[in-house]
Amino acid sequence: METAKLTLRGQDYELPVFEGSEGEVALDVRNLRAKTGAVAYDPGFGNTGSCSSAITFIDGEQGILRYRGYPIEEIADRRFSEVAYLLIYGELPTAEQQAAWSKGLTYHTLIHEDMKKFFEGYATKGHPMAILSSMVASLSTYYPGNDDSPEIVNLNILRLMAKLKTIAAFAYKKSIGQAFIYPRNDLSYSANFLRMMFAVPAEPYEVNPKVERALNMLLNLHADHEQNCSTSTVRMVASSGANLFASIAAGICALWGPLHGGANQQVIEMLEHIEADGRNYKKYVDMAKDKSSGFKLMGFGHRVYKNFDPRAKILREAAQDVLAEMGIDDPLLEIAQRLEEVALHDPFFVERKLYPNVDFYSGIIYRAMGIPTDMFTVMFALGRLPGWLAHWKELRDDESGRIHRPRQVYTGATERHSG
Repeated sequence: METAKLTLRGQDYELPVFEGSEGEVALDVRNLRAKTGAVAYDPGFGNTGSCSSAITFIDGEQGILRYRGYPIEEIADRRFSEVAYLLIYGELPTAEQQAAWSKGLTYHTLIHEDMKKFFEGYATKGHPMAILSSMVASLSTYYPGNDDSPEIVNLNILRLMAKLKTIAAFAYKKSIGQAFIYPRNDLSYSANFLRMMFAVPAEPYEVNPKVERALNMLLNLHADHEQNCSTSTVRMVASSGANLFASIAAGICALWGPLHGGANQQVIEMLEHIEADGRNYKKYVDMAKDKSSGFKLMGFGHRVYKNFDPRAKILREAAQDVLAEMGIDDPLLEIAQRLEEVALHDPFFVERKLYPNVDFYSGIIYRAMGIPTDMFTVMFALGRLPGWLAHWKELRDDESGRIHRPRQVYTGATERHSG
């Protein structure tokens, strides 16, 4: 076995080295503290492999994203239910498996009627992410969350996949004072959600096929992204033995943060600010180039991708289709198109690889669909659910797993006394 040598205070230590299936090299420091008395210091865990995982591979330098080995470009247009199955269970479903999976997603879409009363207790303008997380946690009062039998585990996964979109749509209806719309068994996952969001009892509602396709694609492109903040949160909570519903509710809360799931909302808020300032987008482009301005164009560049975000390439075409189909005359979308042209051709942005990212295009598409800004993070959660479920299951099935317990470097006062 290959090893790395660490010299600490005159003493040499050997650290095991292992390599992932895509050539990622890792130093195994699990026994570092026991051997040396020292810990690895890595604030934010940006250089720490918290687990080994077979779910998603990312190469930020090359702009690569693969789910279970499949390039995102090949599966972005598949049915969301298929991509969810792939992430959770490791393989694309056979025709028989897909039929059973789809039937289960349809059968379990309704929430318990008593849960409808919960929505009455929330403030009318309560943030839908608060409602989503608390409603998911409350599911553990209806379903056995601590039964480890494979049948119950898979049933709870199916229940949560089916019910989250219903909870999300009901949260929106609550916020605008409209009647809840029940799901229909003959519609796809995406079409069902759109109908529950936008239909009203007084008139028929037909789902636009291009909008349905765009939403399906958005959900697929957000379905997993390796060990991000919310996924790591799901894993950490699950490592304590917490049930599925509690673990996913924690992930939803982590996603709520503006540095994580709120990025596409920030894109729209930035566009609104530019629109209010006379639509002078060139002024803000110049400010973005000036470090002293403190202004940052939201939706450009990515923490992980140092190349074009592969998801953004796919969404760019989808955005054009949706905007053309909807025929929307929206000044914010016009500003967004102007900023996109700048980022794709201006040497300042091209040389720094500050390309439009997935948040830029997803915010534009959601707005064109008529989804309100405070629902954007909820949409992210709907898409990310399969990834959370896959990581929860992977951790649960890992017999060598242990409760997550990071160390710290204490920098407070040394021993002192009150007398």
